[in-house]
Amino acid sequence: MAKRDYYEVLGINKSASADQIKSAYRKLAVKYHPDKNKGDKASEEKFKEASEAYHILSNAERKQNYDNFGHAAFENGGGGRGGFGNFDFSSSFSDIFEDFFGEGFGGGRRSRRSNNRGSDLRYDLSITLEEAYSGKKQDIKFSTSEKCNTCKGSGSKPGTNASSCSMCGGHGQVRSSQGFFTVQQTCPQCSGSGEQITNPCSECSGQGKRQASKRLSVTIPKGVDDGTRIRLSGKGEAGTKGAGSGDLYLFINVYSHDLFKRSDENLFFECPISIADAALGTSIEIPTIDGGKAKIKIPAGTQSGKQFRLKGKGMPYMRGSGNGDLYIQVNTEVPISLNREQKELLEKFREIENEKSNPSIKKFFQKAKSFWKN
Repeated sequence: MAKRDYYEVLGINKSASADQIKSAYRKLAVKYHPDKNKGDKASEEKFKEASEAYHILSNAERKQNYDNFGHAAFENGGGGRGGFGNFDFSSSFSDIFEDFFGEGFGGGRRSRRSNNRGSDLRYDLSITLEEAYSGKKQDIKFSTSEKCNTCKGSGSKPGTNASSCSMCGGHGQVRSSQGFFTVQQTCPQCSGSGEQITNPCSECSGQGKRQASKRLSVTIPKGVDDGTRIRLSGKGEAGTKGAGSGDLYLFINVYSHDLFKRSDENLFFECPISIADAALGTSIEIPTIDGGKAKIKIPAGTQSGKQFRLKGKGMPYMRGSGNGDLYIQVNTEVPISLNREQKELLEKFREIENEKSNPSIKKFFQKAKSFWKN
């Protein structure tokens, strides 16, 4: 079943403000919350669907990616409906509700591992215009840190568990009094996790991750443009002590093309023609970005710089269906050197032109003579 548009899920339009997005989600969350609808699977699904939509649209960067690429922006681990990919409901929903109702909401279940989250990574990927037209799947290889297989990312020796931090008592925060004020800050000993490793894993020294070379298959959507950034959620470096992974950002570079120039979804192609073809008219075949060719008719008397449009022969739209257009600009080429026969023919043509007295040329020189007199 195709995923619904996130704006449709929340009942808002694309121009909705952050407050409107939050308000729309608040109403749905209260209506479909599992605690209010115990055993109702339909309500649970609607609650998850609304929460997924809010998770994406409440963040400016995620919202921009969604507006540009739709659900394709979050493929390859980017948060799919069938389980939210790497989206942690237990922590993310808690974060959302704490944003609404304060830190006490949800019984203090908020995850304290966010401070140990893995770093984001950048990968520059260069593709051809043809590949941008058709889209492609490509394997990429990069160095990163991955979850330790021995301790499964916990950082503790197999068979043992982490204990509560002795400094903060497992809260992840410490308080200190300064005169009339009480200051709360992240615990410096456990970095906010609330835990400390008493029996560290020998493989990763208690970090829960190790350095490795990673291979990943990524999908480049059709119509991607130069400078596009694609976010792959959870594909960055592994977090410390079981915390979440960072994200991987693909920065797309599209090589310039020998024949076509691009502007948004439209393509432009310049085609030289002779003076004779421009004057008498002709038919020419031109290449198209899909590897085919198209035939266009050049009418008699076509002026240099004239553009012809081939509808739907440009680049695909990244959101929605259809393609842009292909514009062919014909440029009349004046020969640099002429043989004797060509000169004789052109001399004869000039004599006929002078006798015929081309109206536009005659009008121009009349204006010039009037200007000189004044």
